[in-house]
Amino acid sequence: MSEGMIKVGMADVNVCHAPGAITTLGLGSCVGVVLYDRTTRTAGLAHVMLPDSTKVRQNQNKAKFADTGIDLLIEMLRNEGANCSMLTAKIAGGAQMFAFSTNNDMLRVGERNVEAVKAKLKELGIRILAEDTGANYGRTVEFYPETGDFLIKSVGKPEKII
Repeated sequence: MSEGMIKVGMADVNVCHAPGAITTLGLGSCVGVVLYDRTTRTAGLAHVMLPDSTKVRQNQNKAKFADTGIDLLIEMLRNEGANCSMLTAKIAGGAQMFAFSTNNDMLRVGERNVEAVKAKLKELGIRILAEDTGANYGRTVEFYPETGDFLIKSVGKPEKII
């Protein structure tokens, strides 16, 4: 990890400018959402844990949810000089980490997180340029606003850039 790497924790958001970079570790069922303004080379990353803040009582942490976390990230990007009408997205994560023989919605957290992120981005008119979602393995991601590269690392799998 490079020196200019900003770390985003679980249920957290942050922003960075080129030539810096931004990362989040251990995306299992969580989704890493990068929003990026290529013109200002400003990027933000949200580590989304749950799909919908309205379904949870203790929801003070806006970054935890797809619906409120993406709004918070856009607000932070605007404050950092990003042109929000130019934002594009890349997403990763949303894995089904455990095998269950049920269709219980509560156990499909990864899939529901991806669906919620996509719905929110569509509602806001933000185009998803690339994604690496689903499957049954975790991911660590790094985003580089200088190039727009979204590096995906997973144990036992080759690194990939989307």
